[in-house]
Amino acid sequence: MKENIEEELKVAKAATVGAKLLSNELKRDLLYKIAAELKGNVENILHENKKDLERMDAADSRYDRLLLTEQRIIALADSVQAIADLDDPANKLLSSKLLDNGLLVEKKTVPLGVVGVIYESRPNVTVDVAALCLRSGNVCLLRGGSDAWFTNNVLVELLRSVYSKHAVNPDMLQLLPTERKHVTELLTATKFVDIIIPRGSQSLIDFVRENAKVPVIETGAGVCHTYVDKHADLPKAAKIVANAKISRPSVCNALDTVLVDQAIAESFLPILIELFHEQQVRIYADDSSYEILTMLQYPYLEKASPEDFGREFLSLQCSIKLVDTLDDALIHIANYSSKHSECIISEDAEKIAIFMEAVDAAAVYANASTRFTDGGEFGLGAEIGISTQKLHARGPFALEKLVTEKWYVTGNGQIR
Repeated sequence: MKENIEEELKVAKAATVGAKLLSNELKRDLLYKIAAELKGNVENILHENKKDLERMDAADSRYDRLLLTEQRIIALADSVQAIADLDDPANKLLSSKLLDNGLLVEKKTVPLGVVGVIYESRPNVTVDVAALCLRSGNVCLLRGGSDAWFTNNVLVELLRSVYSKHAVNPDMLQLLPTERKHVTELLTATKFVDIIIPRGSQSLIDFVRENAKVPVIETGAGVCHTYVDKHADLPKAAKIVANAKISRPSVCNALDTVLVDQAIAESFLPILIELFHEQQVRIYADDSSYEILTMLQYPYLEKASPEDFGREFLSLQCSIKLVDTLDDALIHIANYSSKHSECIISEDAEKIAIFMEAVDAAAVYANASTRFTDGGEFGLGAEIGISTQKLHARGPFALEKLVTEKWYVTGNGQIR
């Protein structure tokens, strides 16, 4: 067991010099070679991933996040290629002005520097973050969960081997040990680390926020609501709600709570539960919806407790609450939302407009599944996470936000 990670921090800081000087062409070429390396090592990656999966209960909600398949690895490689094809966000001239005194004052985008990312059970994050940091000229320190150690390790070694083969400093990418004491060391390494990004459960995000001295960009947990208005197209609404809950329940943009207008509840719920029943979605229902669902003999039903609202389920479970008005839905969302993704389903343009403006969230939807809150789906390429805060980045935290600004002032002997 390592005493500390000081050496890793030192070499990461030193690597920022070379990272900033990598050409656009070289960064793109490296990413294409990384994609090819991933596709050429599918069996090896799956072998290491199996070691991690064997240590986890298949019923654990994190299991699907940890699981890699050949299809998922190919998708990861394709994502890396897509990042390569995006414009380099660094070294862009934002403004240029020649002052009366002859000084040329320019503002350009530059890499953040050393980016520390703390995450859980998601080996795809390992590749996505490494590729995004490389494309933007940043150095990356990864601290994944112990349950994904074998998978993360083989992925990082593959990427570092590509760097080494092309005379690029492999210390631009490092996988840190998983012992908890090293997390605190990373969070307080103000001399070496420029920014920390947590991605995972609310408890992880809270821990990072409360203990970090390094600036933090939060990628928040997703407590996502869908409000079905009385003017909704009910079959369309049921299809959207089912997709938001069922398509991949373990991710942050999956639905957690359905708010249904009381006026259409008896018509809408039978349509919805027909789709829910196929996947055995467990419903935690408020008193009014519980009565209707009991009459409909829905088998996977429980009465909701107060804790079932504002809860991120991350599984085939959700809560349902009936409301009387749009205002009631807005008040509920304001009280329980994590400000990630919220949706209204309605054919009433005025209500849609009110909802879209009134709801405080990184992404608001009308008549579409919240499952689209994703950097790739938004045309941004891969993402580090979904930021639910309001400074620097909000929504999909992708390549374009991995830079900051720097002023370049050029003179010819001017003094003040």
